[in-house]
Amino acid sequence: MFAETMDEPEAYEAMVGILLENEITLAGYPQTEKELRVSPGLRAVRLDVVSIDREGRIYFTEMQKTNSGNLIKRSRYYQAQLDVSLLEPGCSDFNRLNDSCLVLVSPFDLFGYGLYRYTFRGQCQEVPGLALRDGADRVFINTHGTNREDFSQEFLDFMEYINDTREEVAVRNGSIRLQTICDCVERVRRSEKCGVKYMQRWEEIEYARQDGYAEGRMLEVIRAVCRKLVKGKDVAQIAEELEKEPEDIARICRVAERYAPAYDQDAICRELLKNAV
Repeated sequence: MFAETMDEPEAYEAMVGILLENEITLAGYPQTEKELRVSPGLRAVRLDVVSIDREGRIYFTEMQKTNSGNLIKRSRYYQAQLDVSLLEPGCSDFNRLNDSCLVLVSPFDLFGYGLYRYTFRGQCQEVPGLALRDGADRVFINTHGTNREDFSQEFLDFMEYINDTREEVAVRNGSIRLQTICDCVERVRRSEKCGVKYMQRWEEIEYARQDGYAEGRMLEVIRAVCRKLVKGKDVAQIAEELEKEPEDIARICRVAERYAPAYDQDAICRELLKNAV
């Protein structure tokens, strides 16, 4: 729903404008669910929405419902992936890097100070007031903040609308930008095409979740097996202690032997998954 709504330039302009409390004008259409992969050997990232304004500033926005415990480090990785994609090979002028702003919106407080918005820019610890000015901002929005006195009514109404996307919530104070977002949301909800696409996307996510769960469970077993191999235990002992089938433990042990004595558990897991395909 978020990605479909933000396909509309006017909706994305309105959303970013409200969250940052300024006005932006996009140079083109937002790109939703954009994948960034700088190398086949490195982890790719998929960004909910990416766009650029007429001044060349890039905005990339994420809507996160649950706290995965790694969002701060994830924002760093997203920033790095975005940066390395901005310059062509051989470019020596790093000043050509676009200014950028990551906006992560969530219904929880990552930092525990009760604020609606946390904006991070590089600062020098030794010289108070000295900013790094590298053009990279990271903004974390907590839709359940408590410092209402620091924000406009439009911003506060948008926080309420994110938590409760009923139309009557959006039109309460007559904000044109908030009404724009609401109109786009309602069009998406009424779209049969979007409904089919949403179900397909839900299935993709569910399959990925199941695959990730299976891989996580396998890695847990591999770790337990490796700990017991280090202690000199054999397949029968390990299978009995872990209450697993001896054939399954033997298969893990055969692969693990090639990684002894360090037992690279991630490599063992990758090889077992590859052989299972």
